[in-house]
Amino acid sequence: MFFDAMHDSIGSTPLIRLRLDAPPGVEVCAKLEMHNPFAMKDRVARHMLLEARRLGVLLPGEPVIESSSGTMALGIALVGRSLGHPVHIVTDPRIDPITLAKLRALGCEVHVVDRMSSHGWQSARLERLEQLRADLPGAFWPQQYSNPDNPGAYRALAQELVTDLGTVDVLVGAVGSGGSLCGTARALRRHNPDLYVVGVDCVGSALFAQPDRPGRLQSGLGNSLQPANLDASLLDEVHWLNDHEAFAATHDLAREQQIFAGNTSGSVYQVLRHLAAHGEPGRRIVGIFPDRGDRYADTVYSQDHWDEHRLSDLELAPRPREVVYGTEVHSWSRASLHEVRPVRRTLLFVESNTTGTGMAALRLARELDFTPVLLTGEPGRYTGLDDTGAEVVVCDTTSLPALREAVQTRFRAQEIAGITTTSDFYVPTVAELATWLGAPGNPAEAMRTCRDKAKLRETLARAGVRQPRFVVVRDAAAGVTAAAKVGLPCVVKPVDDSGSTNVLRCTSAEEVSAHVTHILARTVNARGLPTAGAVLVEELADGPEYSVEMFSVEGRHHCVGITAKSVTGTPYFVEHQHLFPAPVPPAVAEELARTARAALTAAGVRSGPTHTELRLVADGPVIIEVNPRLAGGMIPEMIRLATGTGLLEQQVRAATGQEPLLEPEFARQGGIRFLIAERAGRVLAIEGADRAAAVAGVDRVTVTVRPGAEVRPAQDAYGRLGYIIATSERPEEIEDVLDAAEREIRFVYEEFAHEDAQQPTRAGNR
Repeated sequence: MFFDAMHDSIGSTPLIRLRLDAPPGVEVCAKLEMHNPFAMKDRVARHMLLEARRLGVLLPGEPVIESSSGTMALGIALVGRSLGHPVHIVTDPRIDPITLAKLRALGCEVHVVDRMSSHGWQSARLERLEQLRADLPGAFWPQQYSNPDNPGAYRALAQELVTDLGTVDVLVGAVGSGGSLCGTARALRRHNPDLYVVGVDCVGSALFAQPDRPGRLQSGLGNSLQPANLDASLLDEVHWLNDHEAFAATHDLAREQQIFAGNTSGSVYQVLRHLAAHGEPGRRIVGIFPDRGDRYADTVYSQDHWDEHRLSDLELAPRPREVVYGTEVHSWSRASLHEVRPVRRTLLFVESNTTGTGMAALRLARELDFTPVLLTGEPGRYTGLDDTGAEVVVCDTTSLPALREAVQTRFRAQEIAGITTTSDFYVPTVAELATWLGAPGNPAEAMRTCRDKAKLRETLARAGVRQPRFVVVRDAAAGVTAAAKVGLPCVVKPVDDSGSTNVLRCTSAEEVSAHVTHILARTVNARGLPTAGAVLVEELADGPEYSVEMFSVEGRHHCVGITAKSVTGTPYFVEHQHLFPAPVPPAVAEELARTARAALTAAGVRSGPTHTELRLVADGPVIIEVNPRLAGGMIPEMIRLATGTGLLEQQVRAATGQEPLLEPEFARQGGIRFLIAERAGRVLAIEGADRAAAVAGVDRVTVTVRPGAEVRPAQDAYGRLGYIIATSERPEEIEDVLDAAEREIRFVYEEFAHEDAQQPTRAGNR
């Protein structure tokens, strides 16, 4: 194979079948990660540094610094120098001469600490690294022990195993930072939820409830610290081997399988032999072999080293001793983690919507026994946040690197159950973070496609999904030309906003030009995120509007139901009524659902809720938008009242890797009527809300404005004054219920056009 650069050659390592004594039908394979240019952690180094460059955290030519005494140092050196960065490695006297020579030959600056701290060599190295960071402002520190890009690098390894084998039943790997085993296991579990995961540690390591003994001789596994990337919830059992057992097994590996490897591979081999001997027919067991043996010529393979440290005096157990987790061990032992595995309870939310379901989602997460955490740049935006019980982390949510730093510094991998949002604006960000964390979610590219209406239109066009004619423009003159192409009247809207903001029906070239200019003048949206600088000019789809509410699981799109929508008169498209289920014939409902499914498949949506808006024109449904989140405007609450299915709860389930429960408990007709001002003015009083709430069938009446508020006829969803939610056993009566409730409500307001009038205006909502 031919590569443009050395770091491009990393990955696609050999997989071999081991010759072991095992019952018929038991297959044992070794993934030879030692066949990377240096070793397994080449994968981590490449993934971390390329991600840092993509996000702008590592700028061209800036230094890279890391703490390592082994293969991580070599990986950082290889990739960092290949990409043109100065590389500084902080290590300790345990570094072997071959690794030290390689680092210096590659042009790295190596800093060797000369004494242990009270917490061992790792702690001493980290203290020196902090000094180095102060001396090198702008340097990038990959932080292999806590950066989720470490386990994230092993998604590629897992995919290689799936490609080569199809199914893996048992995965065995050494544990040091937690990255390789946890990252590979998490990715493989998506293909086989019953995957059994075995961790291999060394006696004297503090990773799994053992006392730390820094004098241990094994390298490449074990730890004196508790790395944040170690997610013990993924493991089923753990084995410990002492130095004698690990080194002896490494010799056996070379002699029996002709694999010249380091002691991490030897330890994994010892456990593989045990599992193979006790394996069930039809089981496929895979072990990860991290590094070659050349670094260990003076230690593992040196009789002088054995004699100096009296390794042969240590016990050499023929089989693992079964112990209760937490029992101190001195020789080969194993313990089950099933009773002690941590339960993930932290559910992260990136910002929230402000139109109804956002705070409810936080409250619901707590009711479901999760710990909701809201990551937000502006907590004061959210009315009722203090009542949700959510932890609030204030950070710059417009910056993906800032969000990653906030998560990485506050939470361990095994604490996080999932990540989600109820805001349109942050759906792509959440997808990026979910991928980074290895949490359930959608592909980030699919979410970017859905959020960018121009990109979605182009994607649907390639897939042959029916939609209005459209043109994407970036200046007013192009907008006028586009309007002539799609025909007047047309719809002009930003490609990346939400809540019908700046969506306008234009009837002339002058209106098109003015509105394109207006949209392009905005460089940031309501959340401070940069706008795309593009406008969609599209054909006006003349017909009733519907939305298809769906949940996707592994790319299968389950239709919860269809909502009928009514919008205000032109030129704006503000939704003022929803009915669920939509009063349409079954054949029409199926056609709407089929069109929505085609759009979701084309966009690449794989998981979670979607709210797809369509218009039903003369020759069938056309897609207006695909929103990869729950419907807003209290539609989820209307559906809960109509069917018993709590869509917010299902979003939480999907975000935490659980199957959504979508079967309805009952069938009623639901409806929402929004309160909208007739004219501009200042609200003096609101009357009749209590009477409206008392109308038979009304579930609630919510008024979102207060006396003194300035209002105007709504131009988008944020300009509505409140809502009425009702249900009925008889579908034909639901609008009568909504009408009766709305008639009871009166807004008393002072019109801006008649500020000198003696009497305030008293008017109905409509």
